[in-house]
Amino acid sequence: MINPEPRPKIPDCSWKRPLGLGWDKPYTVRYPSNLDDGPWHGMPLGGFGAGCIGRSPRGDFNLWHLDGGEHTFKSLPACQFSVFEQAENAPPQAYALCTQAPEDGTLSSWQWYPASQGMENDRQTISNTGTYHALYPRSWFVYNNVFQTELTCEQFSPIWAGCYQESSYPVAVFEWTAHNPTDAPITLSIMLTWQNMVGWFTNAINNPQVQVRDDGSPVYEYQPRWGESTGSFNQWIVDRFRVGCLLDRVRLHEDIQEGEGQLCFATVTNPSLEVFYHSRWNPAGDGAQVWRTFAADGKLADNQDETPASPGEQIAAAIAVRFTIRPGKTRKIPFILAWDFPITEFAPSINYYRRYTDFFGRNGSNAWSIVRTALKHDDLWNEKIQSWQAPILKREDLPNWFKMALFNELYLLADGGTVWSAADDRDPVGQFGVLECLDYRWYESLDVRLYGSFALAMLWPKLDKAVLEAFARAIPTNDETPRIIGYNQAQAIRKAADATPHDLGAPNEHPWEKTNYTSYQDCNQWKDLPSDFVLQVYRDFVLTGSKDVDFLWECWGAIVKTLAYLKTFDKDGDGIPENSGAPDQTFDDWQLKGISAYCGGLWLAALEAAIAIANILISHYPPLSQLVETPELELIQETVDLYRQWLEQARPIYQETLWNGEYYRLDSESGSDVVMADQLCGQFYAQLLGLPDIVPAECVQSALKMVYEACFVKFHDGQFGAANGVRPNGTPENPDSTHPQEVWTGINFGIAAFLLQQGMKEEAFKLTEVVVRRVYENGLQFRTPEAITAAGTFRASHYLRAMAIWAVYREGV
Repeated sequence: MINPEPRPKIPDCSWKRPLGLGWDKPYTVRYPSNLDDGPWHGMPLGGFGAGCIGRSPRGDFNLWHLDGGEHTFKSLPACQFSVFEQAENAPPQAYALCTQAPEDGTLSSWQWYPASQGMENDRQTISNTGTYHALYPRSWFVYNNVFQTELTCEQFSPIWAGCYQESSYPVAVFEWTAHNPTDAPITLSIMLTWQNMVGWFTNAINNPQVQVRDDGSPVYEYQPRWGESTGSFNQWIVDRFRVGCLLDRVRLHEDIQEGEGQLCFATVTNPSLEVFYHSRWNPAGDGAQVWRTFAADGKLADNQDETPASPGEQIAAAIAVRFTIRPGKTRKIPFILAWDFPITEFAPSINYYRRYTDFFGRNGSNAWSIVRTALKHDDLWNEKIQSWQAPILKREDLPNWFKMALFNELYLLADGGTVWSAADDRDPVGQFGVLECLDYRWYESLDVRLYGSFALAMLWPKLDKAVLEAFARAIPTNDETPRIIGYNQAQAIRKAADATPHDLGAPNEHPWEKTNYTSYQDCNQWKDLPSDFVLQVYRDFVLTGSKDVDFLWECWGAIVKTLAYLKTFDKDGDGIPENSGAPDQTFDDWQLKGISAYCGGLWLAALEAAIAIANILISHYPPLSQLVETPELELIQETVDLYRQWLEQARPIYQETLWNGEYYRLDSESGSDVVMADQLCGQFYAQLLGLPDIVPAECVQSALKMVYEACFVKFHDGQFGAANGVRPNGTPENPDSTHPQEVWTGINFGIAAFLLQQGMKEEAFKLTEVVVRRVYENGLQFRTPEAITAAGTFRASHYLRAMAIWAVYREGV
């Protein structure tokens, strides 16, 4: 295809990094047991719940989330683009487009692309060989000062807001743009090689053992079948103008298993292109089988061999597209990478089909169909992405760093161990789940998603409602299985009836059905989860136009049960459940005792939301849907009256007990003078949802100003963000404390949204910018952590709560 533009237009706000330039002092992990893969992370490719693949700013494919809920980070050198160039009056040159040669000595005959070199601290680049750009779901590799051709590779998957089909596809599009700026023809050949890894991505440990980390959280064994390629074979396919290599494996049974399926990479051909291939070569050797011919003239041997791999053998395939570009002309060449692994297995025999199988079938033999779809629609997909992003990118009142982070933080919806099941009558868009993080490997932690789900609720609200409906179904359930609590070694049951579960389960069990996986704390005792559930239900109703009354009916029974359960912790009958003195809320290493500003405020807001929900149901009685159990109208009215009674009793007690004239005290019994950064989360939600204030407006302003000054400005001179809780002068109450002195990225974004609500725009964006720069300038991109510290460490990467930056956008509109 002819393209008049020499380079694709890359948005100015994209995240940028010189190709292969390392970090002098990237943030490192705080606890040895937590995950730290290092800073070489790039944007993931692949649809939600389809499995994803990451390619780093040095050009290697190194992140493999192809097994639902599991994480493998390892560079696979044979999976790579390479370029051959023959320009007039210059010797031919060829490079594999990764700046790091394999550490194990394989592919030693290949020439690897030179890395940019520079001095990171003063931003000077000594030599620049190109730049990596990312603005999720698109990213770009721009190559400079090596080839005479101006080369750019744009890569993306078909993900855009409100899309519940294409956003699930297991596919990546690579669109190469090659421009000849010289006055003589240039011959170019672009090669894509890929190792056959079919069958690798399933747990080799049949019954993984659950252990407890040094931080008290549970973790289970996972070992992919990495390198087990016996029976793998590759096919060369010609389908009219489409050509590709299909990577498959001999199947020994009729029913497809987890990890089984196909991979495929393909391109197009026409009379102006030459396409060469090598369907079977050894990626564990020196690579000369493909490199010798490719580096000589950009060709491959057109070798076609479908022999299955023998035990211990590795095989890969290659395609090269060669063409000549006339002076001043530009060519575009597409490559497609698709995979079809239709099954996610959790515990043995607990199998779910992935969402994309609703559109491509479930036999694991549809990779070529996905390729054909991509080659037909890739231009339309790119237009859809750009149309979705354009209104935000065009806004001059939003700084570039904010636009960058706003879109790039959505990476987690593909990267976060995401599962998205096929649809059925009960779940018409399937069931969905994102891990809290890869260290805390359980789905949709409700306390974390109080802020972290704003992106999903605003952009893919049907998926967010599906998550909340799963919580609604789980609330009445009971699981008396005893277990040891990591925090204090006490024994507790797994799930109490009517308690809101902390999470929707883990990848080694049965998500959505077996909940409350975490055992660090006894989450049946938590004082924020029921309120979190009610507020998120009403939020999704309001954000989607206040029309989906069926959704409220679906959740109403669970709302009544869980608020009644939470009220049982009101031991003195004053209308507000008390914290127990154990860490019994989202700050699960921080003790609160008595009435707390955080949990008490959420309780007040949840009561207001529940009253609003009930009044809507009364006005829409009876429900149109026959799928929900309908309580009597009089019973709903009695519930409203009860909630109003609790609220009228609790609101003045909350104010009188906790207000100290400047801010709300941490709690009523500890005697602490700590300024808690998120003390008025309940008020934030009340205002967000158009509910009555839970505290006086002048107190909100005063408290927020104190939070901003003490937790942010006075905490290490505002260099890191707002700490969770410090004394009014910005110093820690206990120098050995953990959570109070951490800067939680998602909490900071939530506070920034609150500041915007209160008209404090300058403060909101200053706080947000500091946190964003801490992440994106210290090697934490595409693995945003829960917590960073003033010591240059982090905890819990790939964290769900950071998508709260979308709350900042919503409040800043």
